[in-house]
Amino acid sequence: MSETTMVAEAPVRRAFPSPYDQPAPAGAEGWKSLYAYNLVFQDNRREVEEAKFWFCDSQHWPTVTKPFETIGFEFAVGCLGQYNSRQLLIPTANGIEYRIHNGYVYMSPVAVDPADIEARVPQFLQRAGHYFQNWESLLQNWHEKLHATIAELEALDFQALPDAIPVEDVLAGKGTGPATELLGSYDRLISLAYRAWQYHFEFLNLGYVAYLDLFMFCKEAFPRIPDLAIATMVQGVDMELFRPDDELKKLAKIAVRDGLAALFADTSDAEGTLAAIAAHPSGTAWTKTWQEAQDPWFNFTTGNGFYAHDEYWRDVPAIPLGFVKNYIEQLQAGVDIDRHVDELVAERDRITGEYAELLSGDALETFQGKLGLARTVYPYVENHNFYIEHWTMGVFWRKARQLSKMLHEQGFWTGEHDMFYLRRDEVREALFDYVNGWMVGAPPIGPDYWPTEVERRRSIVDALSTARPQPALNAPPEVITEPFTLMLWGITDDQIANWLGTGDVPDGTFKGMAASPGVAEGPARVISSADQLTEVQDGEILVAPVTAPSWGPIFGKIRATVTDIGGMMSHAAIVCREYGMPAVTGTGTASAEIRTGQRLRVDGNTGTVTLLD
Repeated sequence: MSETTMVAEAPVRRAFPSPYDQPAPAGAEGWKSLYAYNLVFQDNRREVEEAKFWFCDSQHWPTVTKPFETIGFEFAVGCLGQYNSRQLLIPTANGIEYRIHNGYVYMSPVAVDPADIEARVPQFLQRAGHYFQNWESLLQNWHEKLHATIAELEALDFQALPDAIPVEDVLAGKGTGPATELLGSYDRLISLAYRAWQYHFEFLNLGYVAYLDLFMFCKEAFPRIPDLAIATMVQGVDMELFRPDDELKKLAKIAVRDGLAALFADTSDAEGTLAAIAAHPSGTAWTKTWQEAQDPWFNFTTGNGFYAHDEYWRDVPAIPLGFVKNYIEQLQAGVDIDRHVDELVAERDRITGEYAELLSGDALETFQGKLGLARTVYPYVENHNFYIEHWTMGVFWRKARQLSKMLHEQGFWTGEHDMFYLRRDEVREALFDYVNGWMVGAPPIGPDYWPTEVERRRSIVDALSTARPQPALNAPPEVITEPFTLMLWGITDDQIANWLGTGDVPDGTFKGMAASPGVAEGPARVISSADQLTEVQDGEILVAPVTAPSWGPIFGKIRATVTDIGGMMSHAAIVCREYGMPAVTGTGTASAEIRTGQRLRVDGNTGTVTLLD
């Protein structure tokens, strides 16, 4: 051994791969050309981009995002940042940067300069305080604004241009033609979607702030309190997000009561099923209830509203009919299909009461005030999801598909839905090309350009879809402190350690967020998209990258839920608590490593998933 003094080196903190060192999957070369320049990691910004920690937001964008679909995260995440950093001036939270890498969405929270925090406090208290003090009236105003926006979207229509301008318009001196209106309708489609996303965050971030304020108080007042206990204090709310599922249960009960169950033998033939029910002597009440549920409650998708391929109940009636059939089968088997809010409220009040007994005086009064505010604003944290992601975006995608089909019929692409392989600015160019050709009386150029280009892009998207995304990129920070990252996405220090393989987790065990209490055992059912929901069997444990609130109808079948990503206030966590379903969220890799059929034990009290095989 050398006589030189040996100095122990500090351990090197492991890092995730750099986006600059990750090759594209075979066949996806040139994928960056599909997206706008500001959405991809640029080579001349390597030093800047590698200095940031990026995590994959598979909670909201679990699959490859096609070029047009970037509108989802560009509008949503941009508006989130506006409300944090420009509108509410939340002292400890700014916005979130986003990039596309190998087709998947990555995010990096923007830190607040510590020097700015104190100056933000009085401005935040004034702005947020006004909303908290006038919550009900401002929320009513929100509903009126959003309903008006949805009505404007519904009024849009994308029809092929006529051979000639109607003579009535000419004689009336209108002075413009339908081409101008067609271009204006597209511009309106995009601007209305953007307006809706502004409304989305008007109340949402305040809901999170109120809960976070309660959370921080409880952590200080009760140092050993589990995160799950705090979340339980605000559960048991009769939210509008659950109304679509409640409508399905109502329809199932009517079908059993009125002797219609046998008519649901083949719900894939939706038209035939509905016709048979309408013709049945006892089918009037069921048909009336079905029709009444369509608007607004069937503006609901088993997806999450961010993808053009998401199917909505109103457009594909076989989906809700299939769920009704499942509920009918459960009722016939003697299963209680109702969500017992009273039991959730009783547990909420029990836990709240036990902790309140530990306080007195001003501390008790403060606790009760923060708890009361959190419960007042908490329903919006989920209700907005129905109104924006489901209802508004359902109308948006319906109109966009109408435009895509019209241009398809004009020869611009070979498939009805191929428009979504174009960026929204490219769609505007293609539409102008169509309009210009019509105006001058010459064929447009698009039919000779876009079919080949769309096929090139389709092959790239298909190739990108063959590879799972890295959970994160670059070196993580020493400590995760950004509140929304912790609360919504569940990106904790332990989570990062698990992703890197440095966490203290035994083989055969997955560690995540204790998101919803209870313990359950059963065979795993691993799914990666809503298209596979029909594969779920009674008594299984659902394992997925993420779940959507609209998956509620299958919760009567499964025993527990496990997801790869999601924090205590993620949709998956909230929905599972409201359905009384044990859940562990934010496991990182469970859906990639667990196989369908393997027996699992899910402990929603400790955040542990154990392989029993």
